[in-house]
Amino acid sequence: MTKIQNVTSAIINQGVLPLYYNADEAVTIEILKSLYKAGIRAVEYTSRGESAVSNFAKMVEIRNAEMPEMLLGIGTIKNLQQAEAYYRLGADFFISPGFVREVAEFLIPKDLLYSPGCMTPTEIIEAENAGVTFIKLFPGNSLGTGFMSAIKDVFPNLKFMPTGGVDTTRESIESWFKAGVSAVGMGSKLVSKELMLAKDYVTIENETKKVLEIIQTLK
Repeated sequence: MTKIQNVTSAIINQGVLPLYYNADEAVTIEILKSLYKAGIRAVEYTSRGESAVSNFAKMVEIRNAEMPEMLLGIGTIKNLQQAEAYYRLGADFFISPGFVREVAEFLIPKDLLYSPGCMTPTEIIEAENAGVTFIKLFPGNSLGTGFMSAIKDVFPNLKFMPTGGVDTTRESIESWFKAGVSAVGMGSKLVSKELMLAKDYVTIENETKKVLEIIQTLK
């Protein structure tokens, strides 16, 4: 199995890709541990703050020491320089809010999963032609399940994951899977600012377990 296939399988098997960012290194690590205890084996860390690079480096260190099964992805990659930096840190997969050709050309030949955000058929076609196999539908709350249903037959060889607006409820998750997605991305709906501020790692773990259980009943 290639690295791209391995990451794709891990995300699809769990059915949800948690994503988060916290400026505090200790909080970042505790959330990672909570997600791991809940059963998560692939997670996206968002490169949005000044401490993202150093925090991600620590995540890789802790993962290697304590949770070798965990795949660490980096999100909000908007240019080649960012992709190169996190490649050197050992990121397992890369996610963008939009399609960046230079990033695709850098990562895909290295057998690293690159999932760009797309919201039009034109963008999806461009990404597919560049070798992308896993599309992030973004923003999911603007596109809606109807968009996914309408395009899925046009792109039979692609996997889709909406991010943005997917709730932790069965109704929300089920509607997306019925529309044809392979997984759902969940940020603040799962790892909320309130829970991070309160350092309520038990609730993060329990809520994640509930989402995983919902998804398993839908498969």
